[in-house]
Amino acid sequence: MSNTIITAVRTTLLEVPWAGEAPAAGIIPPSQREFLVLEIETSGGITGMGYLQPLSGGLHTLDACMKEMIAPKIIGRDATQVEGIWQMLWQSTYWVGRGGLATWALSAVDVALWDIVGKRADLPLHRLWGNCQSTIEAYGSGCWRGLGRDGMIERARQFTDMGLSAIKMQVAHLRPWREDVKNVAAMRDALGDDVEIMIDVNMGWSADTAIQAGARIDEYDPYWLEEPVVCEDFAGYQRTAAALKTRVVGGESHFTRFDMRPFFAEPSSPILQPDHQRGGLTELRKIAAVADTWGISIAPHLFHELTIHVLASIPNASYAEYMDWNDDIWVEPLLPVDGKLTAPERAGHGVEFKPELLKSNRVGGFELS
Repeated sequence: MSNTIITAVRTTLLEVPWAGEAPAAGIIPPSQREFLVLEIETSGGITGMGYLQPLSGGLHTLDACMKEMIAPKIIGRDATQVEGIWQMLWQSTYWVGRGGLATWALSAVDVALWDIVGKRADLPLHRLWGNCQSTIEAYGSGCWRGLGRDGMIERARQFTDMGLSAIKMQVAHLRPWREDVKNVAAMRDALGDDVEIMIDVNMGWSADTAIQAGARIDEYDPYWLEEPVVCEDFAGYQRTAAALKTRVVGGESHFTRFDMRPFFAEPSSPILQPDHQRGGLTELRKIAAVADTWGISIAPHLFHELTIHVLASIPNASYAEYMDWNDDIWVEPLLPVDGKLTAPERAGHGVEFKPELLKSNRVGGFELS
């Protein structure tokens, strides 16, 4: 395996204007999109890519963590030691890690290493991991609360016009919950009974409010109520789930399977939504395996262009979250057809930034060899 020895680590920091208006989510700063693009080179000439997209700042801080705490530890390692490198980085950053910046940086490395392994094997990751199905049902995400009632409905119709039969709308943060209930009622009336409506609270309510609002939202038959309380309030998750007919789901703000342990110890959420930036693709697959033993499905948070490989290789896949806000930056964006996403057959993860962006929108980065 001498041709897979890591010889260089390089980051490119990007600031990219939104293709249209910035997301009116109420919790995302209306600035440019930020990306940390990580490239890992091997002695055999294979380069793997991982990336991070922080949604509320910290781009240069992430880069400093990568440069100081992560990159020096992987130079000279064999890139096919994906699990070994994961464990080494996890343990060596434990004092200031177990989440946060260190785990984000670890996650980008993990994605890049899997990209190398897939390219070396000349297989897409979903086939390297044992394909289970190639197409996954998707829902349109981006019916932002800041658009107002009519704006959210218009956005939802853009998704259904694309052939999607499920959408996600937001509640909380910007408006009182009673107005949110009216928004959900209007959405159901506009879309009819054949479209699934996911509802995202973004941790904006207490358990009491989630129960009070959720009891009224129940009658409009939503598919799920997502992150009704702050991620640390597992008891709140359980109280809310016990009180409502609607599924209560979450997990995107939790780091690794260790942080998600209470979801398994006392199952109340039938669908979990891990974010690969909080543990990498390695950890996402482990969470999926544990979840499957408890009859829990997986609907990863965002980044469908990467998580499609996990969803296509597990038996307990739920929906893929299709967010179109980055379609303009990829050489080959992954787009839904007839309401579904199809896992690509390119070697590795198959995701590639447009080369011109890496040059024209660069605002920093480093190289270590």
